[in-house]
Amino acid sequence: MDLTILSIFLFSSLLLTTTKALDPCVSPKSNPDHSDLSLIHIYGKCSPFNQPNPTSSWVNTVLNMASKDPERVTYLSSLVAQKATSVPIGPGQQIVNVGNYVVRAKIGTPGQLMFMVLDTSSDAAWVPCSGCTGCSSTLFAPNTSSTFGSMDCSMPECSQVSGLSCPTTGSATCLFNRTYSDSSFAATLSRDSLTLAADVIPNYAFGCINSVSGGSIPPQGLLGLGRGTMSLLSQSRSLYSGVFSYCLPSFKSYYFSGSLKLGPTGQPKSNRTTPLLRNPRRPSLYYVNLTGVNVGRVHIPIAPELLAFDPNTGAGTIMDSGTVITRFVTPIYNAIRDEFRNQVKGPFSSLGAFDTCFSPTNEDVAPAITLRFSGMNLVLPAENSLIHSSSGSLACLAMAAAPNNVNSVLNVIANLQQQNLRILFDTVNSRVGIARELCN
Repeated sequence: MDLTILSIFLFSSLLLTTTKALDPCVSPKSNPDHSDLSLIHIYGKCSPFNQPNPTSSWVNTVLNMASKDPERVTYLSSLVAQKATSVPIGPGQQIVNVGNYVVRAKIGTPGQLMFMVLDTSSDAAWVPCSGCTGCSSTLFAPNTSSTFGSMDCSMPECSQVSGLSCPTTGSATCLFNRTYSDSSFAATLSRDSLTLAADVIPNYAFGCINSVSGGSIPPQGLLGLGRGTMSLLSQSRSLYSGVFSYCLPSFKSYYFSGSLKLGPTGQPKSNRTTPLLRNPRRPSLYYVNLTGVNVGRVHIPIAPELLAFDPNTGAGTIMDSGTVITRFVTPIYNAIRDEFRNQVKGPFSSLGAFDTCFSPTNEDVAPAITLRFSGMNLVLPAENSLIHSSSGSLACLAMAAAPNNVNSVLNVIANLQQQNLRILFDTVNSRVGIARELCN
């Protein structure tokens, strides 16, 4: 080979490799050859949905997202199994308001890139399709995919769709509608190839959205990582063996890029684990056994029924990727807050969802919050339990009370408390693992 051509080739290869290595929007934890994807905060610099606002700060973004948490918790509490064979394809009423993280996925053959909201408490996937009325400008084009197909009412998956529109006799395309507080969509149940990193999942069932009313629908769709029959875990059981983990970066990270690791390969081996529970009342959710909470060295006195796992009512504690700040039922939160205040001494003020804010000069005496699970304790780092105002004049306890209108006790360990941790969900061995990891 001519030396000049060789030099150009080597320089080009080095440039491409260096560019990839320095790309801040590709997590160093991600590996497209091993079912490992970058996980991007929807308001981060790497997100196509980021709306630059020079007057806003990451704290204001968190406050805005946290203001929607009560709707999210109400939605989670409404996820009650009505029939053993009935799994809704669409998300619940408020879920679309709180898409915090997106992953790059491709639909069809050849694959069409979509940034889909990741949700561990939803099962189904759905994307806006070409010809959709009211959708964003980024649409999946079924007519350009050689592997796309609609599903009719005779197929078993169609019986798992809520808001179903099918004739009582005969066969027709499986159509369904979903209505939200301020949004709704109509979709066709469809199949096509779903590509995640280097993995192709053929004949993936999802909703192809035909029309949208309202502005809350995630613009490029949603990918459900719940535990129901229409979820990614169920539809890729042979590929990922019911195992995944994620590492959520700190909201303060400039590029907000973490990683989603699918399948048992490459998962941490030395993490601490706690049993993963299945609640038949809310079968899509990831329940864990939270046994207590410490504030500093003080064990908070909590009535056992406020933490108890109850398969009849759906009560208990869940891990959720879509809720922003951890929510405890009011008696638990008040006890945690009061002990925290007792140790910090105040004075205290409020900021948005946070009712225990104080001067950062008192931060050195702020006690650590410890979540006690069966088999392990998780001591939250300061960045997972405190949040600072944009001016830096206040530090706030980053937790809150759950709304009172939920239909049973439900405590939610949310994404701010999960940041810079590798959270492993192993549905086959029924365990949740937690390991320290710098996710940014």
